[in-house]
Amino acid sequence: MQEYEITIKLGQGDTKHIKVTEGTTLQDIAGEYQSEYRHTIVLANVNGKLRELFKTVTKSCTVSFLTMASHDGRRTYRRSVTLLMQKAVENLWGDKVKVRVYYSLGGNYYCELKGRKSDAGAISAIREEMKRLVQEDLPIEKKSYKTTDAEELFRVKGMKDKERLLHYRRSSRVNIYSIDGMEDYYYGYMVPSTGCLGMFDIEAYEEGFVLLLPGSSGDAVEPLSTSNKLYHTLRDSRRWSRMLGIGTIGALNDAIAAGKGEQIILLQEALMEEKIGALAARIAEKKGTKFVMIAGPSSSGKTTFSNRLSIQLLSKGLTPHPIGLDDYYADREKCPRDENGEFDFECLEALDLEKFNEDMTALLAGKEVSMPSFNFKTGKREYRGRKLKLGADDILVIEGIHGLNERLSYSLPEESKFKIYISALTQLNIDEHNPLPTSDCRLLRRIVRDARTRGTSAQETIAMWGSVRRGEEKNIFPFQDSADVMFNSALLYEIAVMKVYAEPLLFQISRDSTEYSEAKRLLKFLDYFLPLPTEGIMQSSLVREFVGGSCFHV
Repeated sequence: MQEYEITIKLGQGDTKHIKVTEGTTLQDIAGEYQSEYRHTIVLANVNGKLRELFKTVTKSCTVSFLTMASHDGRRTYRRSVTLLMQKAVENLWGDKVKVRVYYSLGGNYYCELKGRKSDAGAISAIREEMKRLVQEDLPIEKKSYKTTDAEELFRVKGMKDKERLLHYRRSSRVNIYSIDGMEDYYYGYMVPSTGCLGMFDIEAYEEGFVLLLPGSSGDAVEPLSTSNKLYHTLRDSRRWSRMLGIGTIGALNDAIAAGKGEQIILLQEALMEEKIGALAARIAEKKGTKFVMIAGPSSSGKTTFSNRLSIQLLSKGLTPHPIGLDDYYADREKCPRDENGEFDFECLEALDLEKFNEDMTALLAGKEVSMPSFNFKTGKREYRGRKLKLGADDILVIEGIHGLNERLSYSLPEESKFKIYISALTQLNIDEHNPLPTSDCRLLRRIVRDARTRGTSAQETIAMWGSVRRGEEKNIFPFQDSADVMFNSALLYEIAVMKVYAEPLLFQISRDSTEYSEAKRLLKFLDYFLPLPTEGIMQSSLVREFVGGSCFHV
């Protein structure tokens, strides 16, 4: 049998050189080196391309392994556990009961059963059947189908969401995964067998249950830690999408193909304006409110939202004044540094907290204050003659990543603040078992905006996205539950619009770059959508903040 030379890249820059015979799987090699890794190996990178562990070695190559502590590894694991859950439900109730995955809650999946109640008995039965399947260590098999055959397969199974999704696939073939004869289509890679999937739990929650999954540490499943605010925000968004008849990508494509794209745009914008108007009314009704504090992760549309909220506040008889927390950056030489010795502009201490509280307290007392502007070129705070004094109907609209952190506004009385958490919580699903990652929507927004406004390539944006996400985990997400209101800035139609702008930028990323695999994943994701032109999108739309043409200074 033929032999191949393999270079194994381990952690800390270590490498091993081995020879393997034809037919050796990546899982065989991973087993030899699992002891070198703290976490379970679930995926491989072969010559810069992601590969599932059941793949065999067909030539000499360089291999590195991905564990559950890596982003792609976690995606693979979570996807595989979802397939395992689906198989457990089929084993227990056959075609009489279906499981639907709706959205992510704190890194876990909120699910509901269709055909029976998600009571304690059902949840316990699913958990135990999943554990039994793990013990059996059944192979997770992958088979290539003609797309038309796969579409027919899901039509017969009554899985309309998948049937509609595949109807619009341009690729002539798709991959179908199976466990012990149960076949389904999933967006992305899988682990090689059910025996790899020992870390999970299920917990009753609201009308359904949450599939609990390992966190970023990859070590263990942690108890559910999420607020009802997030759940109810997602549930309300799902109710709106149901009302429009668009809960999945396939349904959106049906509407676009039927010439209803402009109608969807108008309806979504009307609904968002109605929500912003109701929020402004709520702020106006809360007596003593002088500070509207807005925070949210990158590319949530905070700037456009702040402008639209300010207009609605004006209509309620209030006079809003926008303030960006960036203007309260400490002079550059006083900025803390991170573990790599770089300026840490995302930490709270990068702001001059004392000056911010001094100015806000003075404004609350009715005093006139000279407002600062931060010069990002010189790294210094400047004063350009802008003065502010609050009257009875004046209100400050303060936007910045630390807006919900009590340490930011420690001197201000709680009753004077109204806190808003904003994020793009995408209400679309890929299909009934594949929730659409909300961070993907924000990443696409940022790729398009940064290329247009900053000349930043998609490769550069993807390269720094991990750092951006870590900053959000530290500085934004822990404070979301303290918000008075959570606002969902996602629009049902927006990815169909972003597709037109994002695809050319992603295609520019070379195959030999570190960011290529992520670009390829995003391109595959965008390929599910029919494109939607920007004609008909109003200038005040939140989408305009990213694609251009906004009437606001964004």
